[in-house]
Amino acid sequence: MTDPKVDVYIAKAAPFAQPVLTHLRALVHKACPEVVEEIKWGRPFFLHRGTILCNISAFKAHCSFGFWGAEIGRVLRADGVVKDGGMGSLGKITSVKELPPEKQMLGYLRQAVALIESGKGDNRVVVARRVVKAPKPPVEAPTEFAAALKKNKAANAAYAALSPSCKREYAEWIAEAKRPETRQRCIAQAVEWIGEGKQRNWKYQG
Repeated sequence: MTDPKVDVYIAKAAPFAQPVLTHLRALVHKACPEVVEEIKWGRPFFLHRGTILCNISAFKAHCSFGFWGAEIGRVLRADGVVKDGGMGSLGKITSVKELPPEKQMLGYLRQAVALIESGKGDNRVVVARRVVKAPKPPVEAPTEFAAALKKNKAANAAYAALSPSCKREYAEWIAEAKRPETRQRCIAQAVEWIGEGKQRNWKYQG
């Protein structure tokens, strides 16, 4: 099962890379007629029964071919096939001649397929855990600012309706004012803007 997107990917690759990618693609389909092609992370992947079998990639000066799964990886390393310096299992490939013989490649591919079918091949994609940040504490308006808001019902009501982030912007702006006269000017300006329904950085908003 071929994917037209893979055709486009190969067609856009550098001239030296096209025969390499085409050759590898043909080997994968020969070894596993049921294989399904998909574009993942911007490059062609080959899946068997919903599990990643391998992938191909093209770069400016080389190509790469990567087997997926710890079990097949151990087989390749034991045979001395794995090469460093490239993104995949076979190092930086610049021509078909640099690949293992076709018979050998087909053997590895069929072995990887068998591992998937037996359930022994661990080809799962590891997704990084999302770090959940602790919520910021509730915003507390500086005492002088809170007192000024209470004296202006419209501004006080508008401030209460602001989102926590908008409240924090006003509160931090006032708290950062070190001199008393500067703080008073900030408070007066804030009450005016809030009463007009404006956020702290309204000048920079579209």
